[in-house]
Amino acid sequence: MDKFSIEGGLPLEGEIAVSGAKNSGLPALAACLLTAEPVTLRRVPAVRDIQTMKRLLRYTGATVSDEADGSIRVEAREVSRPEAPYEVVKTMRASSLVLGPLAARTGRARVSLPGGCAIGARPINLHVFALEQLGAVIEQSHGYIEAQSPGGLKGRHIRFERITVTGTEDLLMAAVLAEGETVLENAAREPEVVDLAEMLIKMGARIEGAGSPVIRVEGVERLHGTEHTIIPDRIEAGTFLIGGVITAGDLTIRGCEPEHLRALIDKVREAGAAVDEQGEGTLRVRGTHRLRSVDVTTQEHPGFATDLQAQYMALMTQADGISIITETIFENRFMHALELMRMGANIRLDGRRAYVAGKRPLSGAAVIASDLRASASLVLAALVAKGETIVDRVYHIDRGYEKIEEKLASVGARIRRVESK
Repeated sequence: MDKFSIEGGLPLEGEIAVSGAKNSGLPALAACLLTAEPVTLRRVPAVRDIQTMKRLLRYTGATVSDEADGSIRVEAREVSRPEAPYEVVKTMRASSLVLGPLAARTGRARVSLPGGCAIGARPINLHVFALEQLGAVIEQSHGYIEAQSPGGLKGRHIRFERITVTGTEDLLMAAVLAEGETVLENAAREPEVVDLAEMLIKMGARIEGAGSPVIRVEGVERLHGTEHTIIPDRIEAGTFLIGGVITAGDLTIRGCEPEHLRALIDKVREAGAAVDEQGEGTLRVRGTHRLRSVDVTTQEHPGFATDLQAQYMALMTQADGISIITETIFENRFMHALELMRMGANIRLDGRRAYVAGKRPLSGAAVIASDLRASASLVLAALVAKGETIVDRVYHIDRGYEKIEEKLASVGARIRRVESK
């Protein structure tokens, strides 16, 4: 397992580019199973979760090609094995995204229960209940979900018990081939859901309302191939934005979508940083050594993203005063706090709230990444810590960030990968 060695104390300065969104690329790849025609996806990030999804598509019988221009071409002419085996998807939460497409396309699916980050329950029962409403017969045994819909899926009015991004995406993909109209109520509004809907519409789907709480889908008999460019990764962009602030740097972030980062931009401005929107997907952030503590509560989009909570906590260790960070999405997403405390942070945990007292000088230490976004928070903390920090288990960060050490090094960070023997 590789590690990062980071020497803190230098500001991030210069320009840094944002990759395509992992959380958009994964459902887009899953959607390729809905058609027998070729689909070309551009700006797909080269991260571990994407590689896992590509292996899964190949396992089902699809042809997956990496093109010379960096795009990915998928042709699922035949889906001979409508299954997502544990051996292939054990490190990835997004395995459930193929449940809907496989059931809709082939009438059956066998999908391993998700693996990935240990940040709390992401109940697949929301997917299961909704698919059953569309007429699928579902059983769970031996760590697998098995769905059958030999008579095809039928459109229904479905209200999600609570907002679920992957559940919305999964059911959206199932509904496009279901007979009649499907209404998804209490649907997720995330940009990645909108991006998926726009791709499906290019393929011939009839979808209205993506990006709102109610999505309407009129099923069609078949979808055709298309070309689609993945949206920028708002979580990577937000991580770099916080990096510029926490190091009191002057960082220009290119290839992002500022509207997807509105909640974070508002918070860091309130904390005292300068964020300028320069058009054409460009942000310039200038930090300060006199940050103010600002409370935050994670919420579904357009609220403050749970995937930026850990990074924001690292930032608040360098702000004057006490900030309260409330996590409402996942019940076990403060594991990074203990590692930050090893570096000298003053944090008190109380259920779903974390009280962060700053400004605290951090010192380098050996820390362990517990999940994808926790990894990013430890990297950010290490950028301002005195001495060397060793971040272990960086395979977590490789799941969602494309060459993050190379990107950060290009703007002044002293970071290097230590490869395992």
